Amino acid sequence: MFDENLDRSLGFLLNDVSRQMRNRFDRNARALGLTRAQWRVMMFLRRHEGSRQSELAALLEVENVTLGRHIDRLEESGWVERRSDPSDRRAWLLYLADKSMPILDKLAVVLIETRETALTGFSTQERDDLIDTLLRIKVNLAKADEADTIAIETPTDAAGVAD
Repeated sequence: MFDENLDRSLGFLLNDVSRQMRNRFDRNARALGLTRAQWRVMMFLRRHEGSRQSELAALLEVENVTLGRHIDRLEESGWVERRSDPSDRRAWLLYLADKSMPILDKLAVVLIETRETALTGFSTQERDDLIDTLLRIKVNLAKADEADTIAIETPTDAAGVAD
């Protein structure tokens, strides 16, 4: 029988901390008129202006259709602009509208305040160690996912031997 103390379970803790940080951020960001998903799109677009929607979707790790809905809303609100791609008239390039910059700066403050609240009482070394540990976990899981994909794609015979 599974008998792990859920209060000290890595998966449960990561999920709970993530949920609490998202909720706190959402409450503070909502007053500025953007959802977390829209803010995330805009922050990635800030770093990758002039990207095609498909490129931005890959960076955000979301479906192209999902991103398209966010972009539609952001464009309707005047936060994002679609511009014709000079190298392919069928494609559109995405840019932040001028009015986006001040709101992104305000949202960055909300993000920093959320992070600072979460890390109250942590020394600089503890903060660095936490980030380093989480990055190692992320790499481990990415490697495991890659290995799983390779294993799934490698056909085996009945004896379990790869072709």
